[in-house]
Amino acid sequence: MSTAAASDGLLSIGEVLHLLRSDFPDVSISKIRYLESEDLVQPQRTPSGYRKFTRADAERLRYVLRMQRDHYLPLKVIREHLDAIDRGLQPAPLSATDTAPRALVTTDAYPSPEDLAAESQELRLSRKELLEESGITNEVLRELESFGLVAQAPGTSYYDATALQVARIAAEMAQFGYGPRHLRPFRLAADRELSLVEQVVKPMARGRHEDSAAKAEEAARAIATLAIQLHVALVKAGLPGTLGR
Repeated sequence: MSTAAASDGLLSIGEVLHLLRSDFPDVSISKIRYLESEDLVQPQRTPSGYRKFTRADAERLRYVLRMQRDHYLPLKVIREHLDAIDRGLQPAPLSATDTAPRALVTTDAYPSPEDLAAESQELRLSRKELLEESGITNEVLRELESFGLVAQAPGTSYYDATALQVARIAAEMAQFGYGPRHLRPFRLAADRELSLVEQVVKPMARGRHEDSAAKAEEAARAIATLAIQLHVALVKAGLPGTLGR
């Protein structure tokens, strides 16, 4: 950033990234550029084309990222909130489903299409802590790991929130006579769904535009959400026939 820009209190995209990463460790420059392309923030430009952000721009980005991570709102809804704020109005109130964890998909609610992985990146548990928090035995955990249902976070010796969630579900399923081997089809089904997502997003990520990776990430989350919604809908539709057999 130029000296003139610094004296004006303007920030480069790298400086904005540094400000945001303390609260959002996974944010990237491509993510910021993508949010700009979606008209969620409009930085100034130098004559040479460099982005210059105000502190207000940085806080606007922080708001967007927080609404995605904590309330699971899609960008369309966040944009509506920002538009209301810009006009001096109160954004629409958040509903109960906007504050419920995405992972807790019930028969009456669907997950939202934003940042499906956010929760799994914030919790770090040792093996002992995972066993204590989930209530499963070490033997059950070994079985879950052998079937690819639970694993340590990549490159670490810790288990994340997704591992804890799967372990807790396994403990509850055990009450109905399901062991880890009975849950393996869910892993296989998830892998097939992920394969369908990859078919679409990998070519997008290889695009030449600077925000190609961020667009591919958003598309992956949207498609994954639709797949989950379809799965839930099909299970709900089949329940009456199952109960009537």
